[in-house]
Amino acid sequence: RPDAPAAVTADEMAAFKRQVIGALAPASSAVLLDPEFGAAQCIAADALPGAVGLLVAVEATGYTGDPAARQSQVLPGWSIAKTRRMGASAIKLLVYYHPDAPTAAEIEALVRQVAADCAAQDIPFFLEPLSYSLDPSRKKLEPAERRRVVIETARRLTPLGADVLKAEFPLDADAAPDEREWAAACAALSSASVAPWVLLSASAGYATYLRQVTIACHAGASGVAVGRAVWKEAPGLAGEARMEFLRGAARERMARITELCDALARPWTDFYAPAPIEPGWYAQY
Repeated sequence: RPDAPAAVTADEMAAFKRQVIGALAPASSAVLLDPEFGAAQCIAADALPGAVGLLVAVEATGYTGDPAARQSQVLPGWSIAKTRRMGASAIKLLVYYHPDAPTAAEIEALVRQVAADCAAQDIPFFLEPLSYSLDPSRKKLEPAERRRVVIETARRLTPLGADVLKAEFPLDADAAPDEREWAAACAALSSASVAPWVLLSASAGYATYLRQVTIACHAGASGVAVGRAVWKEAPGLAGEARMEFLRGAARERMARITELCDALARPWTDFYAPAPIEPGWYAQY
């Protein structure tokens, strides 16, 4: 209900998430859920297949501070330790980040702390930085600035301890329709990131996102973190019509994207390999 979002109840939000997970999880390697409306509810309802991974968000929704100097935080009352205890496969932290913002150092410190907490809890850390404009009159970056910011963000944040980077597509696809430019920008992003990176779908339509995924994986991406490009029509449907869409067109989209990643994505093992295991390894574990 974009015209009246406050009218949506917690039960409606949780029910929608259960429906999406129940329909799409079997075609996915993992799902990402929030602690407020999704993770515990889907586990309790047995909507999540046991062989599918569970990523749980740890950030508070939105941001505080000035729109041109955004601040992010861990959800009050939630923690990496609680995420680990509930059986999650990994945690996800979303931060609003611009390398030139006054709060850049503050966000970097938060990323370091969450990385340290994840290491202490022995749980992988997925980092999702979202860019924004420093011009209060613009919500999004100018197309000419987007490439620099997305790539510089990867260069600055991935060495701080993230295991996987969830990256925005580094170009505005509408402003730069030449796919050769897409490939060059994705290759530059791969060079900048010291961790595997996966492609967000953001507001891209399914057909555009398929092209982005293909080019990104050829250029070094290790997979995707896709949401609305697969299921964005579902909130506008109700009852059996919604379930038919989720089990049909949305499931087919998810399966196709998964097939692309299986065929083209760079393996995460290119970045991480186990050290030699000596007989006394457990004493130092």
